[in-house]
Amino acid sequence: MEKRPTVTIKYCSQCNWLLRAAWMAQELLNSFSTDLASVTLMPGTGGIYEITLDDHILWERKRDGGFPDAAQIKQRVRDICFPERSLGHIEGKKIDK
Repeated sequence: MEKRPTVTIKYCSQCNWLLRAAWMAQELLNSFSTDLASVTLMPGTGGIYEITLDDHILWERKRDGGFPDAAQIKQRVRDICFPERSLGHIEGKKIDK
C-alpha cells in the first residue's frame, strides 16, 4: 500500500486560533477523507499558523500574509498528492498560489 500523506496544522493557542485550525482540518477531511493518513492539530504560541503536508509547508501565516481560504489549501494538497482529482465547484475559482 502506498504511503498516505499527513497534514499538520500548527496554530497559536494564545491567539485563540483553535477553531480556525479545526475548521481547516474539517474541510480537508471532508474533501480527502481516507486518502489522508491524518490531519493533526498542534497548539503553539507566538502567532504561529502553519499548514504542512508531510514535510512541505503549504501555508505559513507570516510568510504568506494572513490566513488561507480552504479552497487554496485543498488545491495545494490536490496538486501535490492527487493531481488527477477534480475538486468540483472550487475548480472554477481563480485562486492565487
